Amino acid sequence: MSLLAFGVNHKTAPVKIREKVAFAPERVPSALQELTSREGLREAAILSTCNRTELYCGTADSEIQVVDYRQMLLEWFCSYHQLDVRRVEPYIYLYPDQSAVRQIMRVASGLDSLVLGEPQILGQMKQAYLTAHQAGTIGSHLNRLFQHTFSVAKRVRTDTAIGASPVSVAFAAVSLAKQFFSNLDRHTALLIGAGETTELVARHLRENGIGRIIIANRTVEKAYLLANEVDGYAIGLPGIKTHLAEADLVVSSTASPEPVITREEVEQAVKSRKRRPILMIDIAVPRDIAADASEVDDIYLYTVDDLQDIIQEGLRSRQEAAKQADEIIDTHVSHFMGWLRSLSAVGTIRSYRENAEQIRDEVLEKARRHLAAGHDPEQVLQELAYGLTNKLIHTPTAQMSQAAYAGRNELLEAARELFKLDKTDES
Repeated sequence: MSLLAFGVNHKTAPVKIREKVAFAPERVPSALQELTSREGLREAAILSTCNRTELYCGTADSEIQVVDYRQMLLEWFCSYHQLDVRRVEPYIYLYPDQSAVRQIMRVASGLDSLVLGEPQILGQMKQAYLTAHQAGTIGSHLNRLFQHTFSVAKRVRTDTAIGASPVSVAFAAVSLAKQFFSNLDRHTALLIGAGETTELVARHLRENGIGRIIIANRTVEKAYLLANEVDGYAIGLPGIKTHLAEADLVVSSTASPEPVITREEVEQAVKSRKRRPILMIDIAVPRDIAADASEVDDIYLYTVDDLQDIIQEGLRSRQEAAKQADEIIDTHVSHFMGWLRSLSAVGTIRSYRENAEQIRDEVLEKARRHLAAGHDPEQVLQELAYGLTNKLIHTPTAQMSQAAYAGRNELLEAARELFKLDKTDES
């Protein structure tokens, strides 16, 4: 059994690639079924966010090599998204076994995020696990790995200062808005989506005195819930056309596979605003705002990749905490790999126990017959103890004698370690 982590992230691939390989939430269960139908793949989970798409896989015991799994996953990945393998291959990575375990733990702990230590990724990881579990593609190995990972991520958050600074994609977006506008209290923000990132943006804007907030979402009820919390105004996605011209700031983060704002809608909004500029921050992958909207005069369009410089300013205080977190992760990677290796002994241990239990039952049955025949109980107990001891040690002692005869000293050393025997002079 091997574990694999395969995918792309913000470090290896630009947004134009990441948006092509993202999995829509409603398509993940069927994608998991397809993935685990591939030869040699037993278990799988898919994590797809704006900054990464990763496949976590458990393989069957087989002769397939890691390099072959890489090719298999690459071909399936590209086929599923209808992309040319040559276009995607330069951006992908594959981590096997111990490296895969370290990768998933670092991702869940926020150490591999665009914003170091951001907490949202753990919730996204838990959702990826839940989706795979409901799809029936989580087996004993990935289940144990995810549970261990969640525990490690919690410890990293508790035992280090990795989350002490309020730095996130949402915080970076608001920081950019504060740099762009001299006073937020004079401006209106249109936030598209009602997920966790949008909620954070809304809260940060409110804390920084934004004049007015409009929340647009496909499910209007969710928009109302968030709007009520931040004293905002809720609309459905169709209402964006009507209200876009009111917005000085637009921040969009939905899971829509297609843009929710077109260039034509942006042009119409600018015309209605009499050329007052709009700051648009698209933190969705795939992108919510048509890329060519940036060509419209008085539109300042930023994507998640453009937030990198702002984000870097808030990372310094987290660097030492990240080192401490990596030490915690290294320890737990070692623990998990030890557990994984111990599984190889399960069959041997089971056979040894079954053999010992068979010997026990035979000796016990013999003792019962002697007691039923009226033999002295004390003598029966002594015979039982002697017979059980003799039968249990017969095979190991015979094998050790044979090893000594053949000069296999390493087997004798292993026997001393296995049975915790003191070294004595052999005569």
